[in-house]
Amino acid sequence: MIDFVRNVRSWFAPRDVRQEGTTPDYRFSLANERTFLAWLRTALALIGGGFAVDQFLPDLRWGWRVGLALALLAAGALCALRAVSHWVRCERAMRRGEDLPVSRFPVLLSLVIAVVAVVMVVAVLTGWDG
Repeated sequence: MIDFVRNVRSWFAPRDVRQEGTTPDYRFSLANERTFLAWLRTALALIGGGFAVDQFLPDLRWGWRVGLALALLAAGALCALRAVSHWVRCERAMRRGEDLPVSRFPVLLSLVIAVVAVVMVVAVLTGWDG
């Protein structure tokens, strides 16, 4: 828990991260930043998808529409939070000369998106008000 709190604090103090270890090759830091931005694009797409489901599928039953929208919005929020966490962890590991941290989050996110996609197929086939 203490490590988590320290990690969250470092989100708002990138200078503290720079004080650890030695400066890595700038190409690695820039690649880490590009990965972070890719995760943020994914988060924005999920959030946009959540709003699109809610706003542009008015004929879909309320429960289906809200459930799908909330699932996409939650996945987007988690993706954005995980992006910054992963960026800090990778930057810290590179500065310390450690192996990059492994993460189960990509698998979790992929599974959530796959489940939401299957539910959306079922909703489109059966969830329209008639």
